[in-house]
Amino acid sequence: MIESANPNADRPTDDLVDVLIIGAGASGAVVASSLAETRMKILCLEQGDWVKPGEFPANGRDWEARRYTDFDLSPNRRGRDTDYPVNDDNSIMKVANFNGVGGGTILFTAHYPRMHPSDFRVRTLDGVADDWPIDYWTLEPYFAENDRITGVAGLAGDPAYPPHEPTLPPVPLGKTGTRYAQAMNQLGWHWWPSDISLATTEYNGRAKCINLGHCTPGCAQGAKASVDITYWPQALRARVELRTRCRVREITTNPNGMASGVIYYDPRGVERFQPAEMVILAANGIGTPRLLLNSASTRFPDGLANSSGLVGKNLMLHPWPQVLGYVEDELDGDRAPQTVMWSKQFYETDPSRDFVRGYTLQFSRGTGPVNEAITSMMYGRLPWGRDHHRIYRELIYRRLQIGVACEDLPEEHNRVSLDPVLKDSHGIPAPRIDYTVSENTRRMMEHGVARASEILAVAGAKYIGWSRTLLNSPGHLLGTARMGLDPARSVVNQWGRSHDVKNLFIVDGSIWVTSGGVNPTSTIQALALYIADNIKNRLAMLFD
Repeated sequence: MIESANPNADRPTDDLVDVLIIGAGASGAVVASSLAETRMKILCLEQGDWVKPGEFPANGRDWEARRYTDFDLSPNRRGRDTDYPVNDDNSIMKVANFNGVGGGTILFTAHYPRMHPSDFRVRTLDGVADDWPIDYWTLEPYFAENDRITGVAGLAGDPAYPPHEPTLPPVPLGKTGTRYAQAMNQLGWHWWPSDISLATTEYNGRAKCINLGHCTPGCAQGAKASVDITYWPQALRARVELRTRCRVREITTNPNGMASGVIYYDPRGVERFQPAEMVILAANGIGTPRLLLNSASTRFPDGLANSSGLVGKNLMLHPWPQVLGYVEDELDGDRAPQTVMWSKQFYETDPSRDFVRGYTLQFSRGTGPVNEAITSMMYGRLPWGRDHHRIYRELIYRRLQIGVACEDLPEEHNRVSLDPVLKDSHGIPAPRIDYTVSENTRRMMEHGVARASEILAVAGAKYIGWSRTLLNSPGHLLGTARMGLDPARSVVNQWGRSHDVKNLFIVDGSIWVTSGGVNPTSTIQALALYIADNIKNRLAMLFD
């Protein structure tokens, strides 16, 4: 527990900075780039490292195998020295993340939907959870700015989606998308080409996508808009400092209850003190509450910024059933971006259903030969013995797969806490995850599985099967330091500022009030731009 006006008494102390950002992922990169125009002295500490283009699995023939080793979604299986362990034994959903410059955008699929206007008003519309303290239209200009910087492929005019203008042409439907679209047309259900954050043409110095395998284990071509190649170059040119392999242990406070800096371990393992006038957390919905809880002190005995008792609670992970089947004709397989189209047919609440809120149907292409073999053997589709090769030929490059992106409503018993035993390589307590799927979500999942199975049947698929919860995916870590107007019911205010510590801000998915039924990266980044704008506009009064 650190609470001292002179925390550098027994450890090396670095030069004071104006702004200290913790985490160089989707939100940390955005806020660094945006605040750079103030010419304040800005430093970002990132526990991971840069990933060089030549290190991505797509450069070698073993790219699929490396999805199960050093580029695995799970930090527990990946086991890099820059990772921290996560105790998720008490959760049916397993944590997915990536520790490094770019964070989760290194491994994400690049599916890039926005939250819908209704997602910010679920209490008003449906009588559940809470409304956000801001609405969609407050964020709309930041969505547009983020799309411009990121480069988003898509098609304007979707009648089931907020009006917007994608910056790049859509990803072609290909054989797989055409098969889906024909089935959806037969059913009379909504579908539309997905918004995807990759370059379908050359954009801002990035080469266009050349279908170099799936996007998830990193894009060696540089077409996918991970923030190490979008926002970070802008921030670094503006003289933001980024230090890698620096793991923060705790945030320190002074006798006035203000954040005074952080204790961190440098690349040599030396414990150091970094003083700062302002601290911004961008460590994701697991890392941020972990750090706040580990920053307990005499003034903040339950963890920093936790007078509400909500730090770590209301964890939302997006249960994500996957329904798949196989057709007779060869399709795209892994030879194009993974996501091709979406359906919002079941997104909004329908009183005739036995659950509130809804889900997105996310239509994917197939997978590569190694992953097809592994997963098909695991689920019993691919036998050993005489029929092994014959059935494998019926599976390879013939897969259709639909994800059901279910809205996950907040519940306080779903939470992140500090594990009393498990620690990382620096002795910092690891996060423990306690998570169960709610009854409302279970009914939503069953509805989505049934509708997706119906689509695949109409598409002519056989061997239709499903996984009701796809473990270690999708890696959407939300809600554990929620925003709100009431300090008793939230951790930060409507522009990301801690109710308790006036120079502490949070910009990652922790601040979400509800989760929507979409991938969160686009909205996380729009929120980070919005918070950065508020910081810039309020600098004079931040410490009043």
